[in-house]
Amino acid sequence: MTQSPHIMDTASSRYRVHLCSKCPGDTAYYCVSCPCDLCPQCKENHVKDLQTIDHDVVSHRDKINYIPTQEICVRHPRHVYKKYCEPCQVPACNNGQTHRKHTQIDVTTAYKSKRQQHRGTIHTIRSEALFYRPVLLTGIKADVKTCHTEFSPLQSEMLTKAQRLKDLIDIVVYDLLNNVLCYFDFKHRCEKQKIKMIRHIVRLRRYEHRYVQPAFTFSALQFLSFTKTALPQIHLTLHTSQLSMTESLNKEDVMESLSAIQITERGNRRVGNQCLLKLTSGAELHQSLTVTGVDRCEHISCVTSDRVWVSDWRNNLMLTDTTGVPLHRVEDSCRGVGIHTVNSESELIYIDRNYININKLSKDMKTTTTFIERTGSTWRPRCVYWSPSTGDLLVTMYNYRTETGKVTRYNQSGQLTQTIQHHNTGPGLYSIPNYITENNNGDVVVSVLYAVVVTERGGRHRFSYTGHPSGSRLQPRGICTDALSHILVCDGITDTVQILNKDGQFMSHLLTESQEMRLPYSLGYDVNTHRLWVGSRWNNKVCVYRYITRQDALTDEHRPRPDEDAMSSSTQAV
Repeated sequence: MTQSPHIMDTASSRYRVHLCSKCPGDTAYYCVSCPCDLCPQCKENHVKDLQTIDHDVVSHRDKINYIPTQEICVRHPRHVYKKYCEPCQVPACNNGQTHRKHTQIDVTTAYKSKRQQHRGTIHTIRSEALFYRPVLLTGIKADVKTCHTEFSPLQSEMLTKAQRLKDLIDIVVYDLLNNVLCYFDFKHRCEKQKIKMIRHIVRLRRYEHRYVQPAFTFSALQFLSFTKTALPQIHLTLHTSQLSMTESLNKEDVMESLSAIQITERGNRRVGNQCLLKLTSGAELHQSLTVTGVDRCEHISCVTSDRVWVSDWRNNLMLTDTTGVPLHRVEDSCRGVGIHTVNSESELIYIDRNYININKLSKDMKTTTTFIERTGSTWRPRCVYWSPSTGDLLVTMYNYRTETGKVTRYNQSGQLTQTIQHHNTGPGLYSIPNYITENNNGDVVVSVLYAVVVTERGGRHRFSYTGHPSGSRLQPRGICTDALSHILVCDGITDTVQILNKDGQFMSHLLTESQEMRLPYSLGYDVNTHRLWVGSRWNNKVCVYRYITRQDALTDEHRPRPDEDAMSSSTQAV
């Protein structure tokens, strides 16, 4: 019998390995959003890239919906685990007496529920923690290396004064030797921080690895056990040194000076966004959508990377996704510019239809409460903005009788804490306030009729931007600030989106009127993906742009080397 030419000789042929969509590497993960296959390294780059940071990346086990096999009970070898005891958070077999009176669910159901519950944590580890923590580790390593440089001048000054203490030379040398040990203590503390950070990164990688462990090592019970333990937090402090010495050679003064070396704690380590992010060469269109249910897009408030609130001048306030399909409509909102914002709990805060109170809509969109009740009769709220950095609510108010404006600040309880109204020299700052935002440095930024007015956190006027070039007219509309403290403003005269630095200096036209975006009018900045949402006053179109990216060198340069792994070698599948 002749063998069919289509039948392969499996004994002499190699199995074909499914390759990564981006490189020749073997695939281990799958991006549901793209879709595409990814090797471990391409997966790591994929979830850290701001272009794809919000994509849903799963292991191939999840892609094929791998069902865990039954596992034998360690206490009753003749039985298998079939249930999961919710109060005890342990698996149980049918023979277990301890958990019979407790609430039990199917072990497969518990496994799937736990995986879904931890998806957000895993996403944060992949896209943020494993990108940010190595940068902190680099700073710790640098402190260890600079210990000697920091302490050498102090030691030299101590030795110089010690030589001048003829009668007290023995005591001075004794004190000197004891204080020099501060250098070793400082270096030791930095070394401990370095080890602590390396171990923390290893835990993060191990946590994520347990989440996507290969099928041949897979165990649902191990997964359920390790999710009982919360991921440890780490708070590192920056060690610095201070030495205060006096020229007096009195015995008491000298002794006090030589014992004045102290290690001063200066708070948790932080890395500025300037070290993590940078501007691209220009704005790139990420996606566009047509919002059903609104006439124009006069204001945008971002909720997540795929959900935003959009309002127009006809009292329409709609929640939509990236397809433009309306998900919810607020019936009692007013019409106007800047009338809504979203807080850290994803709750919508908006001005009601009568321009009287400021309401709050719960995250599930089932409950509406009055957050701020207006008591005056002449001042009306015109624009609101919730500040991610302070947690305060900024409100621009307008007096229709005097045609003047002011800015009021409310805390998270709705209590008035500040009012900004007048210029440093006396006159009012705001004529007709439109949009408002707050920059990372605390500056309050307001667009009025023909200028962008910026004050310090305390209310002192810093500058007013009136257009580029200097002296030209500006008709500011929507404004926002980004992670790099830039100020972005829509100009109704040039139909552009202009980008300024934090001191009000014009940098460039980030967007000009194009086929994709006619008459840019409103802006919304997504703090998680660093994307810019731009709404048009010409129609109901919203475009999403990318103009910020992550620093190129961070992914590879700051990754711990294998010889620095102080814990284990089980961190390969990050």
